[in-house]
Amino acid sequence: MATSWEWWVGFSVFVAAMLALDLGVFHRKSHKVSFKEAMSWVVVWIALALIFNLGIYLGWFAEVPLEDRGRVALEFFTAFLIEKALSMDNIFVFAVIFKYFAVPAQYQHKVLFYGIIGALVFRLVFILVGIWLIETFDWMLYVFGVILIVTGVRLVLKKDAPAELENNLVIRWARRLFPITQGYRDAHFFVRENGVLLATPMFLVLLLMETTDLIFAADSIPAVLGVTQNRFIVYTSNVFAILGLRALYFVLASVIDQFHYLAFGLSAVLILIGVKMVIQKALAFHIPIGWSLGLVALILAASVIASVVHSRKPAAPAK
Repeated sequence: MATSWEWWVGFSVFVAAMLALDLGVFHRKSHKVSFKEAMSWVVVWIALALIFNLGIYLGWFAEVPLEDRGRVALEFFTAFLIEKALSMDNIFVFAVIFKYFAVPAQYQHKVLFYGIIGALVFRLVFILVGIWLIETFDWMLYVFGVILIVTGVRLVLKKDAPAELENNLVIRWARRLFPITQGYRDAHFFVRENGVLLATPMFLVLLLMETTDLIFAADSIPAVLGVTQNRFIVYTSNVFAILGLRALYFVLASVIDQFHYLAFGLSAVLILIGVKMVIQKALAFHIPIGWSLGLVALILAASVIASVVHSRKPAAPAK
């Protein structure tokens, strides 16, 4: 499925318009995002993704032959679901960063907004490079498959140790490059005081969020490429998942640590997609996209249900 540049331009204009509407109208003034407001935006972004998905099926938003529309629409939905699920790790890290730097609640949306703009650019680069590698080097599917399997195993083996952000290389580099103000200066990333350009803690937060997303993209992009190698579908599914990430953070940040078994579900999804990539390449055996979608949905639903049941169990009495 080839996608002409008009679709890319049209989608980019839509994304730019939505971002401008978000920051320029609904969040023009810094304020604490309420649960109701965040939930409303979660619904809006999911609804827009589903409308776009329907548009692919009906041939509105992409040049898809009639006989392939069902398959391509399923590929988009599967990629969107995987990316949305993997973004849970982003939310956990965002919560850690905000707590560590004591970011005021009214400024959190702004730093998330600019962090996501950077993520959109970096992920486009990752996607284009990843697909180029697959098309140029036949064996790259094995490499991406193994990366996903190893990442899936590491996800359940990693320890839940607190992040040592002060020793982070990026933070140490930034502190050497820029003098940092002692406190926040409203929602500014840089300020000029006494003729000296200073970075604020908001800049450090933004820098950490961007580098963290690069690390997560190294896992999530190969996972989506295991579903489809169509550039337009991979990118648009990623964009819709990322655009809804800010609102999802404000909905789930306070309860994300209660999803005890989500890591096992995400691990299983990564391993499943990795094995799928290796099998399809080694055995020339194509696994239907419907099967992939069903297994991914089943695994994620089981991990969420198990987490909810676990969180409702009464705590054991202290001895």
